[in-house]
Amino acid sequence: MEQTQPNEAFERALDYLYSFFNFEQPAEDRYTTAKIDIFRPRQLLARLGDPQNNYPAIHIAGTKGKGSVAAMCAFSLRAAGYRVGLYTSPHLQEFRERIRILTAEETDGRISPPAFVHHIEQLKPAVAATPGTTWFEILTAVAFLHFAQERIDVAVLEVGMGGRLDATNIVTPLVSVITSLSLDHTKYLGDTLAEIAYEKGGIIKPGVPVISAAQNPEALAVLRQLAVEREAPLSVIGQNWQYHAPFDRLGAGHDPHSNTSQQMLTITHSPDPAFVPDGTTFPLALFGDFQLENATAALAALQVVRPSFPRLTLDACRAGLAGVVWPGRLQILHQSPDTPTLLADCAHNPDSAQKLSHALTQHYRYGRLWFIFGSARDKDFRQELAALLPAASGIITTTVNHPRSATPEELAALAEESGIKAYPAVDMDTAVTLAWTLAAPGDLICVTGSIYIVGDLLNRWESLQSQLIPNEEQAN
Repeated sequence: MEQTQPNEAFERALDYLYSFFNFEQPAEDRYTTAKIDIFRPRQLLARLGDPQNNYPAIHIAGTKGKGSVAAMCAFSLRAAGYRVGLYTSPHLQEFRERIRILTAEETDGRISPPAFVHHIEQLKPAVAATPGTTWFEILTAVAFLHFAQERIDVAVLEVGMGGRLDATNIVTPLVSVITSLSLDHTKYLGDTLAEIAYEKGGIIKPGVPVISAAQNPEALAVLRQLAVEREAPLSVIGQNWQYHAPFDRLGAGHDPHSNTSQQMLTITHSPDPAFVPDGTTFPLALFGDFQLENATAALAALQVVRPSFPRLTLDACRAGLAGVVWPGRLQILHQSPDTPTLLADCAHNPDSAQKLSHALTQHYRYGRLWFIFGSARDKDFRQELAALLPAASGIITTTVNHPRSATPEELAALAEESGIKAYPAVDMDTAVTLAWTLAAPGDLICVTGSIYIVGDLLNRWESLQSQLIPNEEQAN
């Protein structure tokens, strides 16, 4: 018999996984109590020997920032010398990013194709015996199996959607983290902050400490009530932990003509000064005001788990926050005096679009601002555009690599209603090439609207820059 090549086996394993996913079905029809059952992943994992019980975990939910907080926690634990499993979603460029093992020698650590194929084969009998299993429940089981078989020291787990009904919610972690909450996925999580807080707060476990970002009072009241009911100690960023950015928030030695300086965080009050003394300053690899809160939430979570990880020191946290790699978050892909600057950010809802607009107008220097924008049809792209367009000189609209992408033409029509010149582009190559002809040296081009559009850009950028930028300029 002819042996299947590794890449073919991986593609077949992916096909098996995605056979449980209906791309044409609206997301709100998939996320219902009739389709999502927290007891089903328990049954599935029990048939596999409950691999998720083989290691401690940090569990993170929220509307925005949960991936950044997960990465900050994981890289800090890695800097302390631990073997860290990191499970996040969705992926940005390549599917295997979702399941990673970070070690002192490895900062990427995405699951190998043979390991993915092996775990899928392990899972098939258990899936067949567990009717109704969803694709995300299968993927989560793959992650838990992989982490157990690779003997990690700790898992950092990002919720896929919501929290209460999420497949990751079968774990009992050392600490639960809830990042900033805002209106998103309202068709299936609720259309008020209180309802969304209830779904996200579903990860709060009896007796397990909880860290919450600063929240709208309506949302915080729900989280407090859930914490009281479950006797889970609650710490709130801005109250139990306090921080600020130094006056020069772009960092010492900042060049006023550059957009590449490092952001600094200062902890002004810590409930554990033996771990993080008041006044401690941390350089951050990730930029934006919202990353100050995310970094503080990560430190708060790490403070809770520190008794289980004696090598987790202040220096390790400082190294982790300064060295974290998390693409697509205010990421500058190209900057040169002779070309426009190209930046990518995964802002995907109105609140994150507002934060992106604030960051661009307050902390970046440029002549004119251009957007390349794409969105899935089930997102509130009208409000996203309303947040972004006031500062824009023009916008190129394009498609998202998603079955339910909004069309470039309908996005352009909305932008034109706001009085902004819009240019529909059929794909990312066309959009970036057009932006490069419209923008001048010193202008800023920002690609945003969805994690999918940023991933598309990152996958295409190496080819695009060889066409757009002279060889001698590409290294700048």
